Amino acid sequence: MRLFLRGLALSLTLTAVALGADHADQGRVIPGPGGVLDEQARVAPVNRMLRERLEGLLPDLMREAGIDMWLVINREYAEDPVYLRLVPEPVFAARRTTMLVFFDRGAEEGLERLTVSRYPLGGLYEAAWEGGDLEEQWQRLAEVIRERDPKRIGINKSATWPVADGLTAGLEEMLVEALGPELLERLVSAEELVIRWLESRTDSEIEVWPHIVALARGVVSEAFSNRVITPGVTTPGDVAWYIRQRFTDLNLPIWFMPYVNVQRPGVDCDADNPFCGSDDVPIERGDVLHTDVGICYLRLCTDTQEMGYVLRVGESRPPAGLVHALAVGNRWQDILTTNFVTGRTGNEILAATREQAAGEEILSSTYTHPLGHFGHAPGPTIGMWDNQGPTPARGDWRLHPHTGYAIEGNVKVAVPEWDDQLVQIKLEQSAVFDGERVWYLAGRQTEWHLVE
Repeated sequence: MRLFLRGLALSLTLTAVALGADHADQGRVIPGPGGVLDEQARVAPVNRMLRERLEGLLPDLMREAGIDMWLVINREYAEDPVYLRLVPEPVFAARRTTMLVFFDRGAEEGLERLTVSRYPLGGLYEAAWEGGDLEEQWQRLAEVIRERDPKRIGINKSATWPVADGLTAGLEEMLVEALGPELLERLVSAEELVIRWLESRTDSEIEVWPHIVALARGVVSEAFSNRVITPGVTTPGDVAWYIRQRFTDLNLPIWFMPYVNVQRPGVDCDADNPFCGSDDVPIERGDVLHTDVGICYLRLCTDTQEMGYVLRVGESRPPAGLVHALAVGNRWQDILTTNFVTGRTGNEILAATREQAAGEEILSSTYTHPLGHFGHAPGPTIGMWDNQGPTPARGDWRLHPHTGYAIEGNVKVAVPEWDDQLVQIKLEQSAVFDGERVWYLAGRQTEWHLVE
């Protein structure tokens, strides 16, 4: 725990640098990474936050969804996506057939958390059965359910949300056989409960999350500097692999391969040009750089896109046109985040953002997504890069307080110094909606990363 507190103290120092005086303000680029806990030291804070979620969050969410019993049943090699967000460290997988049972006994008695499994899961769950006989295991599950007589039994089936569709066909057949006709009629989809469980953030998670985002932004700051880039030599692929290796060295798992791309005056990347998106064309002075990175640490994920500029000889700052373009990108972020209103759907937020941006003559594209236990987490989809209209089902999910988002999209701005060629400013910053406003977890980019 002392290691955790030291790490948390450093996180707050880094976060203060990032946020300045006001969470809603933007702050500066984060300093270099530090304060990453080793594997053993991560267990205590992860399990503390999980206990807080199970005890303080899950009962309310089950009542909100109208489910008094929730079953999470999975097998090794085919784990339910929500399973590893319900079990303590250091659990890596389901063991044989693992059954979790959550039963709401009411506000006074609280939530009962049981396992009907071959192996126990520690102090967060009470074992209702331990053994090796699969037939006995299913019989015992049916007994546990009958003893508690729930009215609505949630199972993880969904045609819309993959994360809520974790009950495999084979296990569902066995469950149906074990329960019999009477209990079978009580089975309902736990879709709403799963999404609310995965999208909701507790106070402790929001306290720790800025440090994790700061780590990711710190690596971007390193990568877009002379420490990594030598103009005329280094390629975008070199920078992307530096980022990946740096996260590996820090023991921070990535959830997708980082990538880096280049924009250059005189090169039209809207046309069929082999330069655009190339990993092996050397970076030159005067180039605009972009990267997209994401890590997961302490069961919370980040998603970050930032922009860099390679100074020409004699330059000390980017051309005024590029400075203006980044400011337009920040203005688009402000338009988007001010349209976050509790109860609005993702599609409604998108439509309002597009209308307001167009009214200000901002050429923008919005594709913002929820963020949390997964990089692409469940919750309201706010546009997609290939669909700027309504998104069926996921775009109709409503915005809830205490949820996280990757504020993602781009603007295209004419640059006078580039003969009015358009530059694409692609931005993405991790943020939290607290019910009243959106604030960036570790600041946002308002100044260019500079390679001198």
